[in-house]
Amino acid sequence: MAEFTVTALRVVHAVAGTGSFTAAAELLGYTQSAVSRQVAAAETAAGAPLFVRGARGVSPTPAGAAVARRAATVLSEIDAVDRDLAELADRLAGRVGLGAYPTAMWVLVPRAVAEVRRRHPGLLVEPRVAATPAQLRQLRAGRIDVAVVAVGPDLPSYDLDGLRLAQLPGTGLRVAVSREHRLADRTRVAVTELAGEPWIAGAGLKGEPQFGAWPTLADPHLAYVMRDWPARLGLVAAGLGITVVPALAAPAVPAGVVTLPVDDPAWLGRTTVAATREDHTANADAVVAALRQVAEQLGE
Repeated sequence: MAEFTVTALRVVHAVAGTGSFTAAAELLGYTQSAVSRQVAAAETAAGAPLFVRGARGVSPTPAGAAVARRAATVLSEIDAVDRDLAELADRLAGRVGLGAYPTAMWVLVPRAVAEVRRRHPGLLVEPRVAATPAQLRQLRAGRIDVAVVAVGPDLPSYDLDGLRLAQLPGTGLRVAVSREHRLADRTRVAVTELAGEPWIAGAGLKGEPQFGAWPTLADPHLAYVMRDWPARLGLVAAGLGITVVPALAAPAVPAGVVTLPVDDPAWLGRTTVAATREDHTANADAVVAALRQVAEQLGE
C-alpha cells in the first residue's frame, strides 16, 4: 500500500494554500511537473482525488482538505526537529545583562529576550531598566553587556567613544493622540498640524532626557507634565492632550490611543542603538542580533 511522503505532504499543503500548481512550485522551488508528480503520488496514497482543477486554479476536495490540514501539523513537527537539533548544537551559554530605557521595555526588549531564549536556550538575558546615561556608565563598568540607548540631535551628546554601536531599524518618533482626536483617522500628519495642540510631557531626574512636545515646534503649549508613562497615555486617551512616543513602543499604547508618523523636513531624526564594549562576547552579539530582528519586524 502506498504511503504519504514528507515531500508529497509539503506539496499538497502548498497547493491547497496557494490554489495553484504553478504558485506552489514557485513557493517550494520545484518544477511544475515535479509538483504534479507529488500530487499524483499523494492521491495514490489517499485513494481519492485531492484537488479539483478549474479555470482559475485548483481547489481541494474534502479528502484534499483533510490531507492538507493534517499535513500542516506533520510539517510543523518535522520543521521543529531542525530547530531542536540546532538548539542542541548551540554552544552559547551564560548570562547577558541587557540595559534599556523605559519605553524600549514595552515591546522591543521583551520580544528580543523571547527570541534569544528560542534561539539560544543556554543564554539567560537579564533585562534592566535605566536611562541612557546610567546605562552607558553600567556598560563601561561591565555591569551590563548590551545597552539599548537613544541618540539624536535633540538629545545630549553622550560619550560613545570606544563602544560598538548597532543601529536598530524603525526607531523614530511618533505622536500619540486620542482615538477621538481630529487627526486619529489619518495615516500621517504634517508637523504644521500639531501647532497649538496641548502637549503632555515627561518629567524625570536631572540630566535624563525626556519626551516633551515635538522637537521642532516653537513655543509649544505644555498642558501637563507627568513622570509616568501610564499617566501620560491616560491623559492622552481622555483627550486632554497629545504626546510623543518612540515608534518601537507604538504597539503597546492603550486601546484609546493611536500613534501617527509625523512629516517634518526640519527634524533630523532620533534613533536607537544597541551599544556593546569593544571586547564584546558572542553572547552579547546574539542579543544584539535579536534586538535588530525584532526592531525590523516592529518597523514593518
